[in-house]
Amino acid sequence: MIRFAKAISTLAAAIVALLIIALPSVAVEQKTQTTKQPSRQIIADKKPHRLVLQVNANDAAVMNLALNNATNVAQFYKDLGEKVNIEIVTFGPGLHMLRDDTSPVKTRIASLALSTPAISFKACGNTRDNMRKTEDKDIPLLSEATVVKSGVVHVMELQEQGWTYVKP
Repeated sequence: MIRFAKAISTLAAAIVALLIIALPSVAVEQKTQTTKQPSRQIIADKKPHRLVLQVNANDAAVMNLALNNATNVAQFYKDLGEKVNIEIVTFGPGLHMLRDDTSPVKTRIASLALSTPAISFKACGNTRDNMRKTEDKDIPLLSEATVVKSGVVHVMELQEQGWTYVKP
């Protein structure tokens, strides 16, 4: 019995010695893994995030919501040091958002275009042509707007290229 107790004691001492040797290196390795952050280079090399927001209603609340969404997303990724591209695409009654003569948000768009170049504004050419015929006058657009042939087709093509789609 005494021999058995001595053997157990020796074995326990050996295990303790191994743990003393092994634990500091495991703890250091775990600490290194948990505190290791991705380098700025890795973040900078990431593909930019891409968001398309659709506005198809002549509703100031919807337009402001789209602008809020765009602003918040742009700021979120700016704070992370990551790139983002955001397109607000208007068509149908939503084209009023980008009309110089009827936009309830034109001052805000002008300000956003200057402060947040990650956000761009697209106007549907088909809708503009139809409004021109219906109203029998030229349809002036904000200087920040770029005309695309078809707003719906533009949204589809962006989605096919992997853009994230949101309708506020």
